[in-house]
Amino acid sequence: MNKREVIIACDFPSKQELYAFLKPFENAKIEPFLKIGMELFYREGPELIRELQKKGAKIFLDLKLYDIPNTVENAMKNIGRLGVQITNLHASGGVKMMASARKGLDEGALSVGAKPPILLAVTLLTSIDEVVLKNELLVGESLTKTVKHYAMNAKTAGLDGIVCSAHEASLAVELGLIALTPGIRMDGDAVNDQKRVATPAYAKEQGSTYIVVGRPITASPDPVKAYLACAEQFS
Repeated sequence: MNKREVIIACDFPSKQELYAFLKPFENAKIEPFLKIGMELFYREGPELIRELQKKGAKIFLDLKLYDIPNTVENAMKNIGRLGVQITNLHASGGVKMMASARKGLDEGALSVGAKPPILLAVTLLTSIDEVVLKNELLVGESLTKTVKHYAMNAKTAGLDGIVCSAHEASLAVELGLIALTPGIRMDGDAVNDQKRVATPAYAKEQGSTYIVVGRPITASPDPVKAYLACAEQFS
């Protein structure tokens, strides 16, 4: 079983701002798990990942791939060569796309002697609720049923788990999958653009393996204290 961990969503405009944010953690001799998403990766590229790895960081590369199977397979080969710990794609791309991703990721990692990353399928973004699902995406099934079906497809494709809100994490547990949960807020925090939010304690109760926490830590006047508070609730 994977150890429960807090992952910090490092959604900064540049690596300079990221490194300034990480300085207090270095001073406190804390090496948090970092999520590097599209905002930073598309600006700084793979070199940022290599720099962070030299510092000993564990990386969740959050690029949410979504394309035809062949394109995703080849892109995943490159991600596999980076040696990150976790990466992801959209479950809505279908079983064949996800299986191709698994193949490419494993081949890429093995080609450089790295351990294949954990591969997760994004089910429904935590900014989506039942209203958006029905009225904008024209999905006739309930949110819970849709997430469960996507999770079953991910398992069929050989993935390790899913990205879902804490409210659906138990569905992953039932299927023997890892649940990585974004949309985490501490009691009293602003929800911002999220809809299906939860506290670290609730995510733990529901069986999440990883939680991704952004603004409650990155916008805090004392990010180390905020991180440790999240970690305490989730441990």
